Amino acid sequence: MKRILAGVCCLGLALCCLPGMAQTKMHKAAGPAMTDQQFVDFAAQTDMVEANLGQLAQTNAKSQDVKDYGQTVAADHTKDFSDLNAAAQQANLTVPTAIDSAHNKEMIDPFQKLNGAAFDHKYIREMIAGHTKAIAVYKKEADDAQNPAIKSYAQNALPVLQKHLDAAKALEKGGKQ
Repeated sequence: MKRILAGVCCLGLALCCLPGMAQTKMHKAAGPAMTDQQFVDFAAQTDMVEANLGQLAQTNAKSQDVKDYGQTVAADHTKDFSDLNAAAQQANLTVPTAIDSAHNKEMIDPFQKLNGAAFDHKYIREMIAGHTKAIAVYKKEADDAQNPAIKSYAQNALPVLQKHLDAAKALEKGGKQ
């Protein structure tokens, strides 16, 4: 009888722990934990690349909807970069002020050669992929940030990133923003 009771207790304990273990595994699936400084570096590169590509879309895109989307993305990420600077300053962290060579080579350079419909197609695909990744990273930081200013920044940036993702998906399907 004692063995049965001990087994039931162990089973109950294991069942109570499962949600926490699943959540830990899901968290790890989103990628390794970042320090707040690594997140600031990621967010700054994201803002600068998105603003740069948004400006490029305004001149290289064929579709007026894509040009308008680019204008919105550029304006929002320029504002977000300012918000990031304020949060980083409160947290005593440094913000990169230029796009690094890897992002230039991988994200900016390929778009320099594109115009018209080819630009539109690649730009929207990249906006969907980039914003999907950014949302995952920002959500993780909104949960895990060590510094309250960085945590708040990440939480406040999420709705704009989601707006950009939704608008890019609508453009991909041929709809309006």
